[in-house]
Amino acid sequence: MSDTDRSTAGPVSGVDRDQPPVSHTEIDTPEGSFTADVMGPLDGSCVILLHGFPQSNYTWRNVIPALAREKFRAVAPDQRGYSVGVRPAAVSSYRIDRLVEDVTDLADSLGCEHFHLVGHDWGGQVAWMIAAKKARRVLSLSVLSRPHPAAFAQAMRSDPEQPGRSRHHKRFLDPEMTDVLWLDGCARLRAGLEQDRVPQEDIDAYLSVFDDRMALDAALNWYRATGLGGLAAHHCPKVTVPTLYLWGDQDSTVGRVGAELTGQHVTGPYRFVEISGSGHFLTDDGGEATVIDELLAHLHRSRPKEA
Repeated sequence: MSDTDRSTAGPVSGVDRDQPPVSHTEIDTPEGSFTADVMGPLDGSCVILLHGFPQSNYTWRNVIPALAREKFRAVAPDQRGYSVGVRPAAVSSYRIDRLVEDVTDLADSLGCEHFHLVGHDWGGQVAWMIAAKKARRVLSLSVLSRPHPAAFAQAMRSDPEQPGRSRHHKRFLDPEMTDVLWLDGCARLRAGLEQDRVPQEDIDAYLSVFDDRMALDAALNWYRATGLGGLAAHHCPKVTVPTLYLWGDQDSTVGRVGAELTGQHVTGPYRFVEISGSGHFLTDDGGEATVIDELLAHLHRSRPKEA
């Protein structure tokens, strides 16, 4: 089943003022301790939210309370390299198989055998791989911006504009890019986020993670590990779990070709929502209301009958 919508932002669902506040905590795993924001009832269906680059779990600051209000248990970790407790130096420590295992380790530590999965950008890449290769554990998948890995690979070959949109992937492989991007308080990253209409206060929150140069180097290692076979786009099977894919039609890094090809790689229930006027950073540039409304509807459709 496939369903395609072209949506514009609507009202964001309200937050219950009686709901306990977000808990800023640490989750211990065999690889180390991940910082995370957690909110919602302990017995609620677990929703794991994965951020991208150059961001942090702050991406989900308004999504988390909306999920908790609907009785979901929202868990948004700072991923490998972004969490100081899981910041190895070796590039090989950031291969996609290890990033996938981080999420299942987190779920195990939380006591969640099954969970809903939400990812944006690099977090979306990881989420696609988990849903494809560990489907028995995933109740539903929701991805912002990042196409299915095989669709992205197709777009790199067939869309003449996609290699240019993704040129930063190649640039980030250079070890010297850490110092280039870290210069003057991450001025180049700030300029890129400004161009994508991310508000200044949100840019400040994201880039504060990179006050520590080691954090920026670790974040770039996600890209560098692809040269070790870490991306393995052609090894990502089709996804069978219920899937929601959200894409902004002004996305500067992901073109329409890759977005529309994504549906060919999902065999389960599938919904593609194009958010008019939004770009890559959907939770920051005005698309967040649609993200929240669509995500809640998708999670409710995919909720286990016994929940």
